[in-house]
Amino acid sequence: MTSVQDLKYRQWFKGADVDGDGVITSRDVRLMGERYIAARGAAPESTTARRLTEGLDAFWANVIAPMDRDGDGQVDLREMTEGFRQALADPALYPQQVGPVADCYFDLIDLDGDDRVDQEEFEEIFSLAGNVSSEDCAAVFSALDRNGSGGLDRAEFHQALTEFFYGDDPDAPATHLFGRIAA
Repeated sequence: MTSVQDLKYRQWFKGADVDGDGVITSRDVRLMGERYIAARGAAPESTTARRLTEGLDAFWANVIAPMDRDGDGQVDLREMTEGFRQALADPALYPQQVGPVADCYFDLIDLDGDDRVDQEEFEEIFSLAGNVSSEDCAAVFSALDRNGSGGLDRAEFHQALTEFFYGDDPDAPATHLFGRIAA
């Protein structure tokens, strides 16, 4: 893992540690989803919310929980960093590891259901639920909207997440997706 990836993963960890206790638990992963669902005003029993909850449960079970090396039911920053080094080493596994959860988040962010996320939708969800500043959201959105269409389609969204989780370029558009990283 490169130092850029380490910084990005630390930033992701800060957002994933929803209760701020220094570890990620299955409850934190669930709370991430609930935070997005609440910010969007989606009903917890809606199809999208249910899919997101199921996807996050699978993300916990298949990606995060195996990082718990000491078996205490929680993952600290060291365990997560080492785990990401192993679990996210191969971008070819994105469709199984990150893709399903990313699709659920895309559906939640796409409030008007036009199969694209515009800047307002992007900023609303990442600033309210992701604790990313509006200024950072605007800059990241502009960089991710590579074709200048004013919206991110599902492929662009997946490209951003692939770039964030697997990339090591500090100047890549998705580097600051979950908040500005310290260089």
